[in-house]
Amino acid sequence: MDEVIRKRLLIDGDGAGDDRRINVLLKSFTKWCNSTGSPEEGVIQYQRMLGTLSQCEFSMGKTLLVYDMNLKEMENYEKDYKDIEQNITSAHEKIAECKKEIQRAKRIRKNRQEYDALAKVIQQHPDRHETLKQLEALDKELQQLSQIKENVEDKLELRKKQFHVLLSTIQELQQTLEIDEKSENDDTHESSMENGD
Repeated sequence: MDEVIRKRLLIDGDGAGDDRRINVLLKSFTKWCNSTGSPEEGVIQYQRMLGTLSQCEFSMGKTLLVYDMNLKEMENYEKDYKDIEQNITSAHEKIAECKKEIQRAKRIRKNRQEYDALAKVIQQHPDRHETLKQLEALDKELQQLSQIKENVEDKLELRKKQFHVLLSTIQELQQTLEIDEKSENDDTHESSMENGD
């Protein structure tokens, strides 16, 4: 019995009683065909069958509308699902693009920091024009120092020569003095010898 009820509920669909109505309509139709009663009773039974048939048609129309609505809902859900999938794909692409942008921004920031560090180092040193001016000044100073060195070396050479001449003169003078002294000693010795005689 439970199995029969379960099958009827399954066949009945949403439980609106369509299956029971059709069974009642078939029984009523069979009874009406086999009826031996008065025509008034037949008309009443006919009207009842028409009412039941109208209810069945209404229920069937309602079921068809619900079915069509469900199909449209399924189409809408499919469309929404595709839109969501497309949005997810687009979001993944945007995320990937944003990651690339972040990497580019990091690289640009790193390059900018390195550039700033180099710029600070460069600013600590004079510019090319200033360096050339300093080199020219150092070159002039070096030339002046070279000239001074040459002058000093020339003076030193002259002083060496003068000193050599002076030493030579002193030696000659010393020799002359020695000769003169010796000559005087000889003269004194001779005088003393003559005085002794």
